[in-house]
Amino acid sequence: MKEPEIQKPKIELIPGSQNGELIVKVYFEFNKEIIQTIKTIPGRIWNQESRNWYFMEKHFDLLSFREALNPLAEINASALQTSFESIVKGSHLTTQRKQIDHYLPSQYLEKLIEKRYSPNTIKTYVSYIKSFAEEFQDSSLESVSTQQINNYILNLIRMKGISASQQNQRISAIKFYYEQVLGRKKAYYQLSRPKKEKKLPHILTIDEVEHLLKCCRNLKHKCILMTLYSAGLRRSELINLKINDIDSKRMLIRISHSKGNKDRYTLLSEKLVKLLRDYYKIYQPKYWLFEGQRGGQYSATSIENVFRKAMKQARITKYATPHTLRHSFATHLLEQGINLRYIQEILGHSSLKTTEIYTHVSSKQLTKIQNPLDKLHTD
Repeated sequence: MKEPEIQKPKIELIPGSQNGELIVKVYFEFNKEIIQTIKTIPGRIWNQESRNWYFMEKHFDLLSFREALNPLAEINASALQTSFESIVKGSHLTTQRKQIDHYLPSQYLEKLIEKRYSPNTIKTYVSYIKSFAEEFQDSSLESVSTQQINNYILNLIRMKGISASQQNQRISAIKFYYEQVLGRKKAYYQLSRPKKEKKLPHILTIDEVEHLLKCCRNLKHKCILMTLYSAGLRRSELINLKINDIDSKRMLIRISHSKGNKDRYTLLSEKLVKLLRDYYKIYQPKYWLFEGQRGGQYSATSIENVFRKAMKQARITKYATPHTLRHSFATHLLEQGINLRYIQEILGHSSLKTTEIYTHVSSKQLTKIQNPLDKLHTD
């Protein structure tokens, strides 16, 4: 892995909207070379009021933008990791908007993008607020009472059996409309939120992880699984890894714009860095650490397929997902005696309470307890 000798300036690409059209905003600190290069790219537009460049999303070519500016700057397009079409599936701002977005409240999508919510959250909120608006289509949403909202949620629980997690998400989507879009005070209403279900994560043992990795013969796939496990990454974090995020001198991996829009460092395994060097020579990724066959970021679906295939080859039948590798990593660290606060920092948890769940799945303390049955003479 070659690391840049000089720190490049940074360019941030942010989704936005203007006059009912989706746009890509370009932010960077003043730099004459960057400005001159952007001026050569077709479709660029200067916004005098906000003093930044932008492109109409429907005409924006991310690969061409990178080819032009990669020599000059480090480009962060993580906010665009999911295409606009995917973000607002079923609610794209097009000529068909009147038909497609009949139930999407005005400025709801724009406000979500402005607040820089993640693509997945935007899709979820848009879907739930449209269902809510459809339910009250015969009246104005501004006049819907707290009791009506509570009855709406209660009916979804009784009739559709929505989970506690979905209930919370629907409430958040509704609150976002009244508080962020309409600008009402947070005390406008108090919806009953369910207690979060305390489900323990599924874990693979160290032997199972070892067997899983041994059975994965494809070099690229093996690097993906080893990175997920050894760094305790979420799938989205792995997808957003850039080549320059691998710091082999300090043996760290930089995670940028993670959950909650936070940056952090996590561990880089010595075994992994050796394997990544072989992978880099063969696959020669251009920008992202793991890229698809046609370039661009690797997909979450592909990671799922890689994991499923490895599980099948290893003949591991217990329930597990790619995220299980992150849970397993944290549990194995805890069983090694690593301080819980260090694990919290490595995983990027905001609260120590989130990390404490691994104390309930660690077998280290439980195996020290002698079962009372083993003291009985039952023969």
